[in-house]
Amino acid sequence: MKMMKVPIWVLLICGVFVLGVVRGFDIQRVNIWPMPESVSNGRKTLYFGSDFGLDSSGSKFGDDYGTLKNGFLRMLDVVRLDHVIDGNLSRFDASAVLKGINVVIHSTSEELQYGVDESYSLTIPDPGNSAYARIEANTVYGALHGLQTFSQLCYFNFNTKVIEVGHAPWTITDRPRFPYRGLLIDTSRHYLPLPVIKSVIDSMAYAKLNVLHWHIVDTQSFPLEIPSFPKLWNGAYSTSERYTVDDAKEIVDYAQSRGINVLAELDVPGHAASWGYGYPALWPSANCTQPLDVSNEFTFKLIDGILSDFSKIFKFKFVHLGGDEVNTSCWQTTPHVRNWLQKHKMDGSEAYQYFVLRAQKIALSYGYEIVNWEETFISFRDKLSPKTVVHNWLVTGIAADAVAAGFRTILSNQDKWYLDHLDATWDGFYTNEPLLEITDPKQQALVLGGEVCMWGEHIDASDIQQTIWPRAAAAAERLWTPYDKLAQDPRKVTSRLAHFRCLLNQRGIAAAPLAGFGRIAPGDPGSCYRQ
Repeated sequence: MKMMKVPIWVLLICGVFVLGVVRGFDIQRVNIWPMPESVSNGRKTLYFGSDFGLDSSGSKFGDDYGTLKNGFLRMLDVVRLDHVIDGNLSRFDASAVLKGINVVIHSTSEELQYGVDESYSLTIPDPGNSAYARIEANTVYGALHGLQTFSQLCYFNFNTKVIEVGHAPWTITDRPRFPYRGLLIDTSRHYLPLPVIKSVIDSMAYAKLNVLHWHIVDTQSFPLEIPSFPKLWNGAYSTSERYTVDDAKEIVDYAQSRGINVLAELDVPGHAASWGYGYPALWPSANCTQPLDVSNEFTFKLIDGILSDFSKIFKFKFVHLGGDEVNTSCWQTTPHVRNWLQKHKMDGSEAYQYFVLRAQKIALSYGYEIVNWEETFISFRDKLSPKTVVHNWLVTGIAADAVAAGFRTILSNQDKWYLDHLDATWDGFYTNEPLLEITDPKQQALVLGGEVCMWGEHIDASDIQQTIWPRAAAAAERLWTPYDKLAQDPRKVTSRLAHFRCLLNQRGIAAAPLAGFGRIAPGDPGSCYRQ
């Protein structure tokens, strides 16, 4: 077996990590991830009553679709963790027993869209002051975040066999630093079954990530049903590795009920060879299967059909149109495309621009705003729609250039926030700052947030979660927590992140140890909290 050489700096971090966790770990210590905007707490303990329930007195929210109720039931599930709760409550002072949680929501709307108010306040009383904890939020999605935070303050006591809330009373006020906090999954390189995608969505909610960027199709496969062009999913790996329209709608609905938008990506004109298995006319030639044929009007008719179908499934205001890594050389060597270029007085770069702008125009016609990878901005920034969001992944400083030019931007720099880079350790995810070198407040407001990317070349259902977590959680705190509350030295949050990693494991999410590279296995027998 080939031995992996581990850089000395990783060993040093791991050593600090282990020492930090071994010394003085306390299951009842304050452990919330991501850290809220404001937290105060006491030293007393409360206990869940046997009939602990949801109370919506004073709330304007009707909960017609059960979003709040189901969120409450999920909270109970992750707190109970299938333990038998049969402790004798009579041994405790009755004033220390919580009857439930009162959730007050001021808005009647259940619409989930970019920029929705996600703030909340959480109050857990002193024993005797009230029989109810209380969450107050402007929207149901803020209330769901409040329930997530509440769940992290509760734990099963193996001695008393009841659910306890330590360190009461609690007063927490909270809101996200950035409105876009994303995770990309890739279902083209490897198919991900629906239950796996749902598990990823559940885990995102635990960390308060709020955008699932679904990179649905690519060179390798086209697994999604497109009613307007039903042969497209001939490009799937097999007939059992596909998503129907109803499957896609189910993913969107499942995510929305947890406060998560789904950003669908249609990467054009490159990364699209799989389209041609159903419609070979999209290929410039048998030897040139991508970029898609810019000279063929059918190409744009088909993109229009896909985006029309998308608009009936994906309700997020943004659609991602890719535009990265486009090599136009085979356009120029394919006779009929070369003739078209000459007729229209274009070279390969100009045809690339023509293709991207035409795809943008189609997306705009369906009411979408557009996200494009940074190559489009680098190549023809002055021509892009002003509704373009520049997705920075490769070149350092592009985010700063984009906002200086008046564009909105999302950060996913590959050296820090690409989860498939297993040598990218969690501390780098934590310290990666979206506003680096962006000091003008007006330009800072154009940074929507950031996204960690789980590209699928080397992951599938067997290892996706341990490749995502806990490193994605480090980025999640960077995107949620106020800048002045973030640790300047990531070693100071090691034990708290270790606690969150173990919490994910307890909830059925296969999060890998912190100590070492991404997706690392435990080195030795021992406690979860010491890995």
